[in-house]
Amino acid sequence: KMSSGAADLRQRKKPNCTESDKMAPEERNKENSKLGRSPKYLLIQRCAKLFFGCLAAVTSGMMYAVYLSTYHERKFWFSSRQELEREITFQGDSAVYYSFYKELLKAPSFERGVYELTHNNKTISLKTINAVQQMTLYPELIASVLYQASGSEEVIEPVYFYIGIVFGLQGIYVTALFVTSWVMSGTWLAGMLTDTTRIDYSIPSRENWALPYFACQVAALTGYLKKNLNCSAEKFCYLLVSASTYTFMMMWEYSHYLLFVQAVSLFLLDSFALAQTEKVHEVYKIYLFSLFLGYLLQFENSALLVSPLLSLVAALMLSKCLQMNMKRGTFMSRLLKIVYIYLVLTITVTLNFLLKMFVPHKENEHLLKFIEVKLGLNTTKNFTMNWLLCQESLQAPSQDFFLRLTQSSLLPFYILVLVICLFSVTQVIFRRFCCSGEPLKETIKLEDGRIGERPEIVYHVIHTILLGCLAMCLEGMKYLWTPYVCMLAAFGVCSPELWMTLFKWLRLKAVHPILLALILSMAVPTIIGFSLWKE
Repeated sequence: KMSSGAADLRQRKKPNCTESDKMAPEERNKENSKLGRSPKYLLIQRCAKLFFGCLAAVTSGMMYAVYLSTYHERKFWFSSRQELEREITFQGDSAVYYSFYKELLKAPSFERGVYELTHNNKTISLKTINAVQQMTLYPELIASVLYQASGSEEVIEPVYFYIGIVFGLQGIYVTALFVTSWVMSGTWLAGMLTDTTRIDYSIPSRENWALPYFACQVAALTGYLKKNLNCSAEKFCYLLVSASTYTFMMMWEYSHYLLFVQAVSLFLLDSFALAQTEKVHEVYKIYLFSLFLGYLLQFENSALLVSPLLSLVAALMLSKCLQMNMKRGTFMSRLLKIVYIYLVLTITVTLNFLLKMFVPHKENEHLLKFIEVKLGLNTTKNFTMNWLLCQESLQAPSQDFFLRLTQSSLLPFYILVLVICLFSVTQVIFRRFCCSGEPLKETIKLEDGRIGERPEIVYHVIHTILLGCLAMCLEGMKYLWTPYVCMLAAFGVCSPELWMTLFKWLRLKAVHPILLALILSMAVPTIIGFSLWKE
């Protein structure tokens, strides 16, 4: 028992970069010599695969951006309208945010424009507010700087530049989803299928300034969690996770809630010892750094201090020493694992309660009150709150939503992939904690049929389930959940490992399971792609 626990601890620590980089080429050369392939041939093959994959990813993003631009033009006849009529087409809060963008451009200088926004007395009657802080106007600040610095005044109208950035960000969103599915499955065919099945029926709203950065963060995190990653790739993924996390937090006032859901996914991943502890805690440090830097640069935004993300990450960091001392593989350590999870949750709730008591805050109170009323934990006579409860986007999803997902073949394949992955993860957890304490394999081969041992896959399974629970409560959350449903389904049907996991359970003997898995991983997505293209 003690030896298996020590092996588990060694396995979960981050390997030395120099050692892994030295050993990897030797192992690859042995495999290449057995297959009769030269290293030069394999290098050309990998470079060609990377080049065409990146080309397909960028092309998909550009095509989606052009599609949105064309759709917007045909829906509103945007180019044939006057300036005031164009501004009227902005729906909801988008018109308010665009008005701040116009004010920045009309100001004598950028510094003067920022000053007027930070001392705004036009938005709320008889009150001066810091509009940059309270309304998160950093996208408008960046857009105005880019418009003036690029010398676009004589080339393009401000409104076209503004919506062009939004459409360009949606292209980045699709490219990030493409890359994530590619990293998970090992083939960029999954990325093509991800983009094909992601259908959006509305022009990008306010949060779509931020969600592309979150998609980039998820793509980088997927690569960062992978096993046997070389040192340079790991550093690149780490830097991209850091930059995209901070940018996402600066672009959207509710970003820390979505990052909290992600942190819960990583917490469960680490609690079941399915990922390297050091990597997970490095991501926690990124959260702390982003929160601290965001607090300073958002004019000491108190909402970040009382956010559940900060409380959870602080509790996890405080409990790190206790968690490391429990990895021993004994029955007592398994029992203490449950105590550890309870302890983290208790510290999180207590810390968040204390912070709200001592830190003055008003931001996002309406969101917390809405959640309490929505879950039946409280009642209110507030008109605004009751008006929000009547909004269609804040109701449970309609049957039409599930019907559309089923007709596009997305929901059936998503459920199939999710069930296979869940069973495989459950099997791994049971084997580790309830049986012999078997450690995870360093290298998973196709014939092993153990998709549940890949940490990046387990993370996405947990993450999509949590987002799905939110989407089942609020229909507006489907725009967060549906893209990752497309990504997980596309990865599953294109992954030979997933099919191999299924065939290992079925114990196929008539046909070689590896050959059948490879055939299905190419045939099924091809059939789905042609059917969607025809439709």
